[in-house]
Amino acid sequence: MVFSSVIFLFWYLPAVLAVYYLIPRKYRNLWLFAVNLVFYGWGEPVYIFLMLFSVAINYVSGRLIALWRQDRPKKAKAALIVNTAVNLLLLIVFKYFDLLVSTFNSLFGAGVRAPGLALPIGISFYTFQSMSYPIDVYRGDAACQGDFIKFGTFVSLFPQLIAGPIVRYKDIADRLEDRRESMEQFSSGAARFAVGLGKKVLLANNIGALWDRYAAASSLTLAGAWLGALAFSLQLYFDFSGYSDMAIGLGRMLGFEFLENFRYPYISRSVTEFWRRWHISLGTWFRDYLYIPLGGNRRGLRRQLLNILIVWSLTGLWHGANWTFLLWGLYYAFFLILEKVFLLRYLKRSRVLGRVYTLMAAVFGWILFQLDSPGKVFAYWKSMLGLAGTGLAGAEDLYLARSFGSVLLVSVLAATPLGKRIYDRFSPQVKGAITPVLIITCLAVCTAYLVDATYNPFLYFRF
Repeated sequence: MVFSSVIFLFWYLPAVLAVYYLIPRKYRNLWLFAVNLVFYGWGEPVYIFLMLFSVAINYVSGRLIALWRQDRPKKAKAALIVNTAVNLLLLIVFKYFDLLVSTFNSLFGAGVRAPGLALPIGISFYTFQSMSYPIDVYRGDAACQGDFIKFGTFVSLFPQLIAGPIVRYKDIADRLEDRRESMEQFSSGAARFAVGLGKKVLLANNIGALWDRYAAASSLTLAGAWLGALAFSLQLYFDFSGYSDMAIGLGRMLGFEFLENFRYPYISRSVTEFWRRWHISLGTWFRDYLYIPLGGNRRGLRRQLLNILIVWSLTGLWHGANWTFLLWGLYYAFFLILEKVFLLRYLKRSRVLGRVYTLMAAVFGWILFQLDSPGKVFAYWKSMLGLAGTGLAGAEDLYLARSFGSVLLVSVLAATPLGKRIYDRFSPQVKGAITPVLIITCLAVCTAYLVDATYNPFLYFRF
């Protein structure tokens, strides 16, 4: 089930909210746990059991670690190691095993048959989310949760279950115990959800159609390659940030507050800044649970650069079971290391230079992220650099530029804080008058699109 679907908007969500606010507070976590499982199992019910296993193993590990942490630290550490190994094994088996088998066959000419397991939706997100809990309990950063239903609700919370943001237990532990919802919070959540839905349906879906035209092309002109790359860069941003907005909005409607996951990354003046603004929850997770434990920047520059290389290699692989994702991680490790060594000081001297450089790095990087073989990536990059010998532009490029010009312009402007700055200048009275109108209009237009649409993917579901 996806947020941008008629069945979610007009059946599932109203039913969840109606029952949630009608039942006594002490049953609300139980209700959420139940409807979370319905949401997750809508497309493939069998993987409910995999997620329940993940909930159970992390719940039990948290209890054991809390029990042993003070008096038997070695046993607590062993429990944490076993728990981490089990979580990573789940990821390896269900996400990477086919890749490992095919790579083994290619290297050694073997004929081992890959099991061909379907990728459980959102396994990377909920595995990292649930793993953070026993680690925080071991560190003393979070109290042990003794209620299985509350912990299960945390792991399976449907607003951010399958595409983030990655929510850590310690950040919402108090809300699991006691939530005091308010009309102001609910209204704010509804507005945020509407913004995210508009990003997804009106911008990402429409601009994605342009990318699909160029992704399927056998040859690309210089203009065509850049139109396609720009379209995908905007589609991915509005798809993922729109989902995060909807998740944050839904969380507020249920009394939770999730941390921000995007802060206008395309206005960044360095790659370092870009990754502090894009998918913030993932970057924070890798920082707190891998980069800092490896030593961070505390053991000298060489060790820091090695830590960046390790973290970004794993960040790339986290995104998908294809070696191009590892190359994508190494691609960004190269820029981040370059900036740490010397480039950052020069970028600070010119805002324009920094922003142009960062945008170029991001746009070229997204082609590596999206295409599934190095050959396709290099062929596309060759077209972007004007080295493919196909000319500057063709008749189809001009036609598509005219056809998608309006949505491209709106998307570029919406990827900056300009709209928010204009809105923030209005008085509270004006905001109170226009916000409900904007929300209703957005929902109505999005619904019209969804009723008639056949193109409605969520790009990050594959992770």
